[in-house]
Amino acid sequence: MKRALIVQGGLESHEPAQTAQIMADALRKHDFEIVISDRVDSFADPEYTASFDLLIPHVTAGRAELSQLTGLFKAVETGVGLAGIHGGGTAGFRHLVEFLGIFGGQFVSHPGGGNSTFTVHVTDATHPITHGLSDFEHTSEQYYMLVDPANHVLAEALYPAERSPAGIDVLMPVTWVRHQGEGRVFYCSLGHNVEALTQPEVLEMVTRGLIWAAR
Repeated sequence: MKRALIVQGGLESHEPAQTAQIMADALRKHDFEIVISDRVDSFADPEYTASFDLLIPHVTAGRAELSQLTGLFKAVETGVGLAGIHGGGTAGFRHLVEFLGIFGGQFVSHPGGGNSTFTVHVTDATHPITHGLSDFEHTSEQYYMLVDPANHVLAEALYPAERSPAGIDVLMPVTWVRHQGEGRVFYCSLGHNVEALTQPEVLEMVTRGLIWAAR
């Protein structure tokens, strides 16, 4: 049985406790043992984090000292998987470059504010996370991000010129994977709240991503 640690918290508008539970329930269906914590320093002890197969920081706009994430960084470098959705990855601890770097991206804004409807386009249908998945419509916050060009992008969405900060059409990554040391990293910008995460296409892609990261 594989083990996953989910640390939830941050903006209540993102329904962190509820969405953490949705991810936990999805993983339990694949024989994962789940630990859910609301303490960031659950990621501090390298010996403790190394006892898991997957770490999921699910804290939007959080604050942490580097020492509270020491175990997370060391665990991923040595082969433990890392996964994040929406603000839990690229907007988790925005003051820590090291945290943003390990996820391969940084949330900037969602121009236009509020929800918008956009098409999520699968760009790599051969990857285990997106194999057999089709493009789909999604209504929620659309993230505009700074992204590492080393990321392997699996899905993207168009930011139209009328909402793009640059005033031109921009193809923005939505889901990507990467490697950090020996660890696998998965990120998906979808999953703003319970409604967004439980859309079947989103939940399927996220669940696959969590499992892939844990290998």
